Amino acid sequence: MITRFAPSPTGPLHLGHAYSALLASDMAREEGGALLLRIEDIDQSRSRPEWERQIEDDLHWLGINWPTPVLRQSDRIPAYRSALELLWERGLLYPCTCTRRDIYEAASAPQEGARTGPDGVIYPGTCRGKARTGPLPDGAMRLDMSRALNGLESIEFQDTGAQNPGNHNVSAISMLETVGDIVVARRDFGTSYHLSVVVDDAFQNITHVVRGADLFEATQIHVLLQTLLGYPTPVYHHHRLIRDENGRRLAKRDDARALSLYRREGLTPQNIRALVGL
Repeated sequence: MITRFAPSPTGPLHLGHAYSALLASDMAREEGGALLLRIEDIDQSRSRPEWERQIEDDLHWLGINWPTPVLRQSDRIPAYRSALELLWERGLLYPCTCTRRDIYEAASAPQEGARTGPDGVIYPGTCRGKARTGPLPDGAMRLDMSRALNGLESIEFQDTGAQNPGNHNVSAISMLETVGDIVVARRDFGTSYHLSVVVDDAFQNITHVVRGADLFEATQIHVLLQTLLGYPTPVYHHHRLIRDENGRRLAKRDDARALSLYRREGLTPQNIRALVGL
């Protein structure tokens, strides 16, 4: 078993992060496997070295260890480019110049009605007819979902988490209707979360992906990209979310629940385990 904890160094770790990291570490230890740390820093405008240092310090304090060197996505841009080139050569991508406002307005037209999916507002297809010849261009790129699913009736994956347990089969028709043409490269990143996480999971030989239930709907996207790129599909374990007193899932804006503050107040790693139900 090889799993990973993959935070973005854009803020402090909170109790939700602690639960996910501890759960993944515990699962790997029980199976005699390994937990890898991956720093997902493709958003260089928001990533900070001081947050990365704080993440590692908090994880060590929790008693979590990992092999080195740590993989950083900012070092992996050529690998993401190679994956994009493979998809481009198969005619599965097209460039997109739409802004978020353009997409929302087009998708909100009276005859359309804006619908959202795991990649946000479902793209109305404005740029789908653009030329796809020549070398892979720079800029934002989308996956032509209709072409990507051609010849596939469905995609399948296994989830061992308590939230959505069992074998899942998502039909191609469902993906066309509820996901749409996802972004696989952003203008300012050269990649996207969906593409980079799939490429890195394959590169690191991840066998089990342990993450929050809020990412369950995105899994169908990741399994499709794995299929298109010839990668194996890991076993997924989507766990419950740690929520505040109002039932909202924790986010990095919830600095009052940052691990560093609990540490300053004198709590122990055992106290943190109790707080998150471990």
